[in-house]
Amino acid sequence: MVPVSTQSPSSPEAPARPTLRSFWHDLPREGKLLLSIVVFEFIGTGLVLPFNVVYLHEVRGFDLGHVGLLLGLPPLIGLVIVGPAGALIDRLGARRILLTAVSLQVVADVLLAFARTEAVAALALVLSGVGFGITWPGFQSLIATVIPRELRQRYFGVNFTLLNLGIGLGGIVGGAVVDVDRPGTFTFVYLADAVSYLPAIFLLAVPLRHLAGRPDHHPEHDDRDGAGRGRGGDRRATVSYAQVLRRPAVGTLLVLSFVSSYVGYSQLNAGMPAYARAVGDVSTQGLGLAFAANTVVIVVLQLVVLQRIEGRRRTRVIAVMSVVWAASWLLLGATGLVSTSWGATLLVAGCASVFAFGETLLQPTIPALVNELAPDHLRGRYNALNSGAFQLAAVVAPPVAGALVAHGLGAVYIGSLVVGCLLCGVIAVRRLEPQLSPEVNGVRGRTDALDPQELSSTATKTLGSPTD
Repeated sequence: MVPVSTQSPSSPEAPARPTLRSFWHDLPREGKLLLSIVVFEFIGTGLVLPFNVVYLHEVRGFDLGHVGLLLGLPPLIGLVIVGPAGALIDRLGARRILLTAVSLQVVADVLLAFARTEAVAALALVLSGVGFGITWPGFQSLIATVIPRELRQRYFGVNFTLLNLGIGLGGIVGGAVVDVDRPGTFTFVYLADAVSYLPAIFLLAVPLRHLAGRPDHHPEHDDRDGAGRGRGGDRRATVSYAQVLRRPAVGTLLVLSFVSSYVGYSQLNAGMPAYARAVGDVSTQGLGLAFAANTVVIVVLQLVVLQRIEGRRRTRVIAVMSVVWAASWLLLGATGLVSTSWGATLLVAGCASVFAFGETLLQPTIPALVNELAPDHLRGRYNALNSGAFQLAAVVAPPVAGALVAHGLGAVYIGSLVVGCLLCGVIAVRRLEPQLSPEVNGVRGRTDALDPQELSSTATKTLGSPTD
């Protein structure tokens, strides 16, 4: 394996920043194959994601209140299933479980495409929830199995960029295709979403069939940061989730994942649109502009940010992210202070764009931390716990945000988000960092702390040469 970075003769303590070309060169064949299907798969997601409510209510004629309950099924089922999924991943291997999960997503999309009753739609969404609850920890575990630890942070970042690119492209295509007066257009996009999963099924079933048939257990490698300390004996013995939670840094990391999800994605998807509509009187077209800006910033900045954070303490990266997200919510709060809807729209777009910069800091770091801590035989459980913390926040946050906005407590809502964001930074630096070794925390040949001024300047830079 070619080293990820080399020492500069003029600066021995600082490794050269890796390029995208060096990352692709160092990536194992399996990693290249996994990345190759991300955009295609998430184009399918983008085709249907913005139009679920429109499809079920306006095309299929389901009561709007029932539609809300139906669309609450996938995250709820995903939260319920994620625990057993993690145990099955550790027992049977991520690849086998993922094949089942992705196949369920195909069946769910086909059922939803032809759902003429609420019962059929409910069945489809339950299957989708089961699939979602399995695929998140499954793919995280599979990635950690095939990607060397020194490349994982960059891999998660590049994967996140491609994911957002796919959703953005899918949303554009879906918006141009669907028409409520032509129900067949909705059937088409849901079937297209089902087809988008087929490359993943082929990849897992054929080129990657040699991977993770059953995970190997190597006790000598299970003591990273104390993660595998035990009383000896067969390390394959069942380990409960309670035992995993008692391992060093796990509980703190899960609290960080929950809080960051609560003040982050859960608000972007639910609270931000509700506040923008109720307080800023922003149009649906304005919200579409904000989400488009969010996607563009991620696609443009993620690779730049990956270079800047390489070799830095991940906890410090998260601390910078917390300040960035706090600033984004202050921009959202300012929408109530402007007198025109156009001004409010610009502020909401600014909020989504600044938030996206924070996403480029968070997405490569927390998954890398989880998988650095996890011993091989418990990787499924570690990723399942992290996924569960994320999904729990997604269940809790929307009703809290809705209640605050509906009762005219917008200032309380924004203030709580700003405080929550800053709390993320405190948890990361004051609680989590002392529990991690420098290596697990991402330090590769340098120990200097993250310079927020240097990192923030990347928001104004472009990608530069194609090899950067």
